[in-house]
Order: sequence, then structure tokens, then C-alpha cells
Amino acid sequence: MLKKILIANRGEIAVRIINACKEMSIPSVAVFSTVDRPALHVQMADEAYCIGNPPPLESYLNIDRIIQVTKESGSDAIHPGYGFLAENPVFCARCEKEGIVFIGPNSKAMKLVGDKVASRQTMTQAKIPIIPGMMSSGKEVKGFKEAAEKIGYPVMIKASAGGGGKGMRIIHSPDELDKGLEAGMREAKSAFGDESVYLERYIENPRHVEFQVLADNCGNVVHLCERECSIQRRHQKIVEETPSCALDEKLREKMGEVAKQVIKVSGYNNAGTVEFLLDQNMNFYFLEVNARLQVEHPITELVTGIDLVKQQIRIASGEKLSFTQEQIKQRGHAIECRIYAEDPENNFFPSSGKILFMKEPQGPGIRHDCGIYSGFDVSVYYDPILSKVVAWGETREDARKRMIQALSNYIILGIKTPIEFLGSIMNHPEFIAGNTQTNFIDMNMSDWKENKGEKRYIHEAIMAAGISSQNKSKSRRTTAKEDMPNPWLTVGKWSLSGS
Repeated sequence: MLKKILIANRGEIAVRIINACKEMSIPSVAVFSTVDRPALHVQMADEAYCIGNPPPLESYLNIDRIIQVTKESGSDAIHPGYGFLAENPVFCARCEKEGIVFIGPNSKAMKLVGDKVASRQTMTQAKIPIIPGMMSSGKEVKGFKEAAEKIGYPVMIKASAGGGGKGMRIIHSPDELDKGLEAGMREAKSAFGDESVYLERYIENPRHVEFQVLADNCGNVVHLCERECSIQRRHQKIVEETPSCALDEKLREKMGEVAKQVIKVSGYNNAGTVEFLLDQNMNFYFLEVNARLQVEHPITELVTGIDLVKQQIRIASGEKLSFTQEQIKQRGHAIECRIYAEDPENNFFPSSGKILFMKEPQGPGIRHDCGIYSGFDVSVYYDPILSKVVAWGETREDARKRMIQALSNYIILGIKTPIEFLGSIMNHPEFIAGNTQTNFIDMNMSDWKENKGEKRYIHEAIMAAGISSQNKSKSRRTTAKEDMPNPWLTVGKWSLSGS
């Protein structure tokens, strides 16, 4: 088993990995930028090291500094989480060269599946269905224009080196192509350090269905069933659920076996996700492999009972999978809502600032993966995800109602969040009916407005109380020892009784 793990990430995913380390009795090491010094993951880890200034290239994307801290801390492994360096084959190869265990796929497989164009070529050779499009990336506008005419409009611009909606643009006509390419390449360069993009046909009104896969280092591969991830904004998921309303057992088995085939032909190991687009005729097409832990992994954990982070660590330690495909069963239904610092009334524009007050969601079947707290400053430098609310129930309707209850009790004041917007999605008749295509928000929520009625005054009262409490806390001049609560002084009157 690994002896000490450095988490090369921040926020809720770093907290999630640290919790898994604690349960496995493995010491954890956090890294942080100067602006993240008060962050929750820094407080929770056994050790923490500053790795640079807030811009990602100077901290969370600084490979040399992260490798240096890994050695200084005596860590023998790195968990990259998701985002930042999680799908960077150069970083993965550097870890291998330095004798550091990378908790993820090997660098060769990561390079293959991380390059969306190269993976399309490999899947074509393996006779796996792919979306029609370019079989090579490029930078010359002329080549893209010729490819777009051949593919047929509308087309999708996609970053060759990454995912998460970064660099993606839908192009409906030749007049939009030049500007779309420029914007897509610029965003891809900023997000992944590689401006390469390619084109593929844009499929109208598809569902986005992905399969979670685990592969050990001994050739054993299993899938943990699907996740429906069709509700998206700016090509990035905000609501996920499992099982998918669109799949029956026959289609689930077929797609799951193709997902395992994708992993095998890629030489992939550890946890990964094979993504598909499902058209209106129930035809599915390979989209890409996400060579990392997915943001939405908790819903799979809740319906299968398998802890994916622990499985990642065990596989990286050289252990074989302890279960077979036949032993994996789903129970119940799970839904996840991502909580971002953003304004759903302003095209989901990021919202930074201080969290003046936070009340976490609770209730039966509710899980909250969180990286924030009251008083935390949300930075402008990083992805605005704050937390994830996950609801499990015996049926989809049970999970949906539990999610509505959890969101209604979740309060974050001081910044904009989509909590109320997500609650509206849960209550929408099309969501209730399971009609969730990737254009769901554009078709059903484009005119959504926040309810500024009675809740506004309740929130203002809570905010005022929160600010008052913070001001009182700042005005105190006490020692750390005096700030430590004494349980014997807070339980009221008490006495010792003899027996």
C-alpha cells in the first residue's frame, strides 16, 4: 500500500481525496497557492505546502514545484484529482521518471486517450462507432473550412488535448468558423497548454451517457454502469444521474461492453470514464475517454457501494480488482447537482467574493462534497465549482424529491450560485419525465428568473446576522487557547453522580 499521498489539486475534490486517505490511514499532503492558504483542503491535510502565486501556471500547473514538494514531503504518490494536471501525459510521464506513483492511468494510455484525435483513430481501427469528423487536428483555417464542408454544418470545434467544455464551439455556418476557431484555440491553450483543435459533426438533441470503468494492472476490466450527464451549460455538466432513463438492460450491457473494449484497446489502467453521445434513434457514438476521476463519481458510488477513490489508490498500489463484472449491481437511483459560484441569470457568469454565510444541505440519502465554508473567499483564478449535492433514493422519484428538499435547505450568501436554478430543474415537467437532452437548458430554462420574494428577506436577515457574528469574532482579542470551545462550559448545568 502507498505510504503518503500528495494531492495536486484544490477545492472539493482535494477534500474528497483527503477523506479517502484518512479512512485508509494514509497520510495526505496538500499543496496550495498563496490565495488558497485558508482553504479547507489545506486545513484538513496532514501536511500542506505553498507552491506559488495564484495563477495556475505558477502553482497548480507548476510541474517542477509539485514534484519538488512531493520529494520534500516524503510522498511516494500523487493523486491529481480532476482538472489542472490530471490529464497531462507530460506530468504523468515525469512522475514515472521520478519514481513517483501517479494515481491514474499510465502515461502512454493517457497520451493516447487524452489526444482526442489520436483516440478517434484508434477507435476507428477497433471498429468502435465514432462521430463523423476530422481524423487529425490542425491550426490552418483553410483545412478546417474544407473539413467543415465535407462533414456538413453544424459542426463542433473541440480541443484535442482536453475536455470539460473548454475550447468547444458550435458552428452553424461558414461565416462563424474563423471567429469560433480563434476563440476555441485560445481557450484550449489557456486550459490545457495546447491550442490544437479539431472538428466533428454536431449531433442535434443527443443524450450524454458515460460509463465508469476500472482497470487494474493485471488486465482485469469492469464497468460500473452508466451516468446520464445531459443537462449542461456551456457544454459542461451541472446535473448527473444514474441509472439513465434512456437505457434498458440490453442497451446498457451493449454500451458497457463497448466501454470495456475502449479501455482494453487503449492499454488503460486505473479509473476512467468512457463517454458516448446517444442520438434520438438510440444509436450511440464514442465521444472520448476522461482519463481521471470524474466530478460526478459520487452517484456511481452511491448506487454500487464501491468507493472509486479507494479503488484508484488500491490499483495504483498494485492490487487486483476484488470483484468481477457479474458481482457489480446497482441499487436505487442517485442524482448530483453541481454548485458553482456563478449567476444563472447572467449566462452563468462566474461570481467571486466572500461567502458570508453557508448552511449545508442535510437529510436522508443526502451527500455533500464540499470545499468551502462561511467566511471563505472564492477566488477569480480557478474553476468556480464549490460543492456537489448528491441525493440517493430507492427510486428516481425518491431521489428527485430528496434533492429538492436538500437544495431548498442549502444556503450560500455573499456570492451568486445556481442553487435555486437547480431546484427549478428538479421540478420541471421535462426532467420529471426523464426527457434530458443536452439542449435541456436552452429549451426549457432560457427565461428562468430567480424568485426574489419572501426568501430574499430571510436571506438578508441571515446575512446580517452572519456579518454581525464575523465582526464580533474579529473584534475579540483572545488567545488560541481561549478560542477553543470547552464542552463542559457549553452543556449547561451538570453534576457528577455516584453509583
